[in-house]
Amino acid sequence: MTKNKAIMIGAGLANMAAAVYLIQEGHWQGDQITFYALDDHGANDGSTASVAADEYWNKNHPMANTKGFVARGGRMLNYRTYVDLMDLLSRIPSATEPNMTAAEDTRDFDGKHRTFDKARLMEGGKGIIDGGKLGFNNKDRWYLTKLILMPDSKEDELDNISIADYFKDDPHFFSTNFWYMWETTFAFRIQSSTQELRRYMHQMIYEFTQIEHLVGVNRTRYNQYESIMLPVINYLKKQGVQIILNRRVVDFDFKDTQMQDEITVTGLTMENTETGNNEHVDVDDDTAVIFTNGSITDSASLGDFDTPAPENMDYGAAASLWKKATERFYNLGNPDKFFNDRNASEWSSFTLTTKDHVLLNKITRITTQVPGNALNSFISTNPITSMGTKDVNMSIVVHHQPHFTDQKSNESVIWGYFLYPRRKGEFVDKPYIEMTGKEMAEELIGQLSKVDPGPGNIMDKKQEIMDSIINCIPVYMPYASALFNNRAKTDRPKVIPEHATNLAFTGEFVEQPYQMVFTEQSAVRSGEIAAYHFAGIPMAKLVKNPRYDKDPKTLAKATKKMFE
Repeated sequence: MTKNKAIMIGAGLANMAAAVYLIQEGHWQGDQITFYALDDHGANDGSTASVAADEYWNKNHPMANTKGFVARGGRMLNYRTYVDLMDLLSRIPSATEPNMTAAEDTRDFDGKHRTFDKARLMEGGKGIIDGGKLGFNNKDRWYLTKLILMPDSKEDELDNISIADYFKDDPHFFSTNFWYMWETTFAFRIQSSTQELRRYMHQMIYEFTQIEHLVGVNRTRYNQYESIMLPVINYLKKQGVQIILNRRVVDFDFKDTQMQDEITVTGLTMENTETGNNEHVDVDDDTAVIFTNGSITDSASLGDFDTPAPENMDYGAAASLWKKATERFYNLGNPDKFFNDRNASEWSSFTLTTKDHVLLNKITRITTQVPGNALNSFISTNPITSMGTKDVNMSIVVHHQPHFTDQKSNESVIWGYFLYPRRKGEFVDKPYIEMTGKEMAEELIGQLSKVDPGPGNIMDKKQEIMDSIINCIPVYMPYASALFNNRAKTDRPKVIPEHATNLAFTGEFVEQPYQMVFTEQSAVRSGEIAAYHFAGIPMAKLVKNPRYDKDPKTLAKATKKMFE
């Protein structure tokens, strides 16, 4: 059902993409599109700490130290798979590089700074692990092969089956180098959905042959806010799109119909978070409502060098509104599967800013690689999982510097995360979730000391490194892995639900055939579908997606790698 105006609930990448496609493919004017959102970062964030401290989720938890930079997370790109994202970026100018599109900017930087990870896995007493040896036995190979060969038509056989359930008769799988790399590259947990693991095995199957070096990973010139979000925002504002921030949409008005299954939005109630007042917006028959129904950064909270990140118990702005819709209609999914089990979805991360390169140079020596988007994961000294196996304690990403346009030449920025924040540190005797930024830095130095080949040991420079830290900002994200939570296919709404006349869902919590979550690809794709639907553009014109899982050469290479 075509429309000529759109209201966007949420200003993340998915809805931003929808707006670009409405303008460029649907030939809409920018002033036909209005955004209502808490902020315009979405999950592709990155900013100074002072800016982040003023955002909605942090206002009730003021930071004492607002120096340095913060990125709650970061996601890897892959040109071969992220075709919709690269199409979007090819349509808009770079925010930092003159006479380049955002896609040309990224390809230019990445071409000059290729990823080749020399120290993907590290373990005390062993140093750098040869991750090329995936560590499979025949049972591991059998279960993975079943996933890889499962056709799309059979995928619902994996409804509500967690990865732990799927491999329950093969606990060895969770002690393989493959699992250590796969879980930390993509942020899977043992409680995560086997359905989603299958999609990753299909769409990223070529990563089998190169995962230990991450040569298939592409990165942006700067953090993803400045290199992805800001170019889109600048373009949309220039087109006259209205982006109204500090608004939390809290309820829908729906049209009453005899059968009570027609989904037609007639109004929105929202809180102005600056004034505390509620506002109402009518939705007429010519207006589409495009709603990002979940956010992995909702309810995230920040600490600082001397303060742990507090635990914010809010269900989340986007998910709360999604839940309101599911209370009225039966075919819009089940938000509790994703937002009511923090044990399955929570992370802690940190962003460490230093005033010199002492720590960076030590990491370079220990990992034998210069800064440039490497992902280093530290395997525990002792078994730490419920299955009695070792696992990765923490991971860090050492970006090419500078990672922020405002970063000084002498400053270094390093990002790291703990996939299981309630586990205890090996060098700081408390759960990661309770650690201050200082303690997270101490844990990092300790993990590096375990794998330091010398001469000397990084621990000898601990005080010098600690004195160099401008800030280390811990972040607690209760829903960082929520999009991977164990689920059935019906637990997520379709982009265009049945019986919906003017409502579409976008982002990482919608059901799209074949697409894998936690990628800018799936986010952009959902916005593209919504835009084409409401602009009356045939879906046959969507960006064509490759299927590497159907390529015999790719499958042959993956099979060979499984037996090395």
